Amino acid sequence: MRIGLIAIDGCFGSAIASIIDIVRVADGARGDVDPRIDPIELAILGPKRRVTTTASMTLSVDHPLSESGEFDVVVVPALGTLTAAATKDALQSRDARSVIASLGRLDEAATRIAAACTGVFAVAETGRMHHRRATTSWFLGPEFLKRYPTVDLNLDTMVVVDGNLVTAGAAFAHIDLALSLVRSISPDLAQHVAKLLIIDERPSQAAFVAYEHLRHEDPIVVEFERFVRARLDEPFNVAFVAQSLGTSRRTLERRVRAALNLTPLGFVQRLRIERARHLSATTDLTSAEIALRVGYANAETLRSLLRRERRRS
Repeated sequence: MRIGLIAIDGCFGSAIASIIDIVRVADGARGDVDPRIDPIELAILGPKRRVTTTASMTLSVDHPLSESGEFDVVVVPALGTLTAAATKDALQSRDARSVIASLGRLDEAATRIAAACTGVFAVAETGRMHHRRATTSWFLGPEFLKRYPTVDLNLDTMVVVDGNLVTAGAAFAHIDLALSLVRSISPDLAQHVAKLLIIDERPSQAAFVAYEHLRHEDPIVVEFERFVRARLDEPFNVAFVAQSLGTSRRTLERRVRAALNLTPLGFVQRLRIERARHLSATTDLTSAEIALRVGYANAETLRSLLRRERRRS
């Protein structure tokens, strides 16, 4: 497999380094796992001969972007931004526009595209992600959905594979993305590399999502979140909450789905699980007492939700 890793000035340094290290360890270890595994070659692609990452790491570019089509996989790492505004600005830079144009010219039947974190925005800019499943940085999910409303975004999953398109979540999900690429070559090799580098399996972003930090500007959703957070110990009725907020149930459901990619009930359940985990870690309350504090009269109901969440993650 030939992997082309795109790098531009200001891209996330640890993202680049982690992908390089995992792929090169995989190539070095493949003979120990299965001598029949073909070599794994990694090269740096870019718009310039040399690029500098956020970690002040300088990389020599092996191939221009015009040669991206010669690779089996082209990987787009994070742009090095942490906010929606900075990401939008980064997408307008000359280097980013060059990357987007080169991705748009790829033959998807011949070259797989992989991206993580804000790099997923660059792929979405090409229009290739219409009605496709994907993920990205959880805290930029609302901005992503606003900018690319036809993408089926899943903020829980760490790595999403949809045909020849592979996407991964926030910054250090580049590790998961690289392992996913190795796994597509050999599951045994990926497992071996994970053991060598002591990489724990993290199939979900759900455990890391702090919903109060999700970036959205919908005032109804903001008020909805405040309302339910103050009443997590009370029974939830979406019609009653909508009426309390001065809106209709249908409008509330639509706006919450657009901003958070969750139903109102799904969002409340996530908040309750988040609160229950916090109480479990910071207090001596029993499971029954915790259940009551997060709106469940039966502790088994809460335990069932927690088990389901663990299976998802």
